[in-house]
Amino acid sequence: MSEKAIVAMSGGVDSSVAAYFAKKEGMDVIGVTLRLFENETAGISCEKSCCSLSDVEDARSVALKLDIPYYVFNYTEDFSRQVIDRFIAAYERGETPNPCIDCNRYIKFSQLFVRGKELGRDIIITGHYSRIEKDGSGRYLLKKGLDPTKDQSYVLYAMTQEQLAHTRLPLGGLAKSETREIAEELGLRNAAKRDSQDICFAPDGDYVGFIERYTGKVYEPGDFVDEQGRVLGQHRGIIGYTAGQRKGLGIAFPQPMYVKEKDVTRNRIVLCPGHHLYAKSLMAEDFNWIACDKPPAKLRAAARVRYNQKEAPATVFAEDDGRVRVEFDEPQRAITAGQAVVVYDGDVVVGGGTIVSADDN
Repeated sequence: MSEKAIVAMSGGVDSSVAAYFAKKEGMDVIGVTLRLFENETAGISCEKSCCSLSDVEDARSVALKLDIPYYVFNYTEDFSRQVIDRFIAAYERGETPNPCIDCNRYIKFSQLFVRGKELGRDIIITGHYSRIEKDGSGRYLLKKGLDPTKDQSYVLYAMTQEQLAHTRLPLGGLAKSETREIAEELGLRNAAKRDSQDICFAPDGDYVGFIERYTGKVYEPGDFVDEQGRVLGQHRGIIGYTAGQRKGLGIAFPQPMYVKEKDVTRNRIVLCPGHHLYAKSLMAEDFNWIACDKPPAKLRAAARVRYNQKEAPATVFAEDDGRVRVEFDEPQRAITAGQAVVVYDGDVVVGGGTIVSADDN
């Protein structure tokens, strides 16, 4: 009896080829597109984001070509509550969030998982470039995709054992160029379609404008200060800056200055020279361990603190309160609260969590 699967189809080439592989392997497949937000509500044009009518038509066209049923599910309320609201709240706390992680955690591998069960579908298939394998003890492991330029294991660190057991990632062993070649050979209309933006609801990069439109709030200007508290100028609203930022400060300095941290209570942004951005350790919370049930008190591994960053050698300490401290062998630049730290053992994801603080000592 063939496995019954639900394929999350965004309208892009990756999820389309993932659906093709599932059908090729003999699975009983249905394709679904998740309607996550209304473009008009976000204040963006239909052409610039996922969830557009053209994306739905692309996904529907692929499903028709593959001869699989296709549906559109409305998750706008869930997405607003679990992703957009969290995104805005993080910026208002002075953090820099990664909404793709929350979307995977609370929508794609949570709500869609439940919907799949309701439809009698035990397997979820996506176009992520990562791999899922079972070790000798029967534990499911999340591993990097073989294409280092497309590896997406960083944004999947929150997956549970149950989710890993019921998920298939057919593209984990492919390069992006191979995926496009397969799509071209199949004659898919989206074979050459550009990759979607990281922040789907702010594809023009203007997340500040999005937050202001969405909330109706005006974020008050405040002071730029140096590390001694001396006022250097005025910022345009605390949500518009992130740690490590240099461009767009609107002030000329004798030497390059960067955002070091944000003081939300006093509505101040601390600036510093570039060499003061480095920190040796961080603290993370809400940590999800994938490779083990109970972490050792101390382990040697490598850790990544941003999506497009190579991991660096570190020692990882599991604290008694559930938080995790990561001490790097060498200081890391602009470790940012709200971003994720993901710990690796080679190409295996050990676990990951949300950065809450960094320490340069």
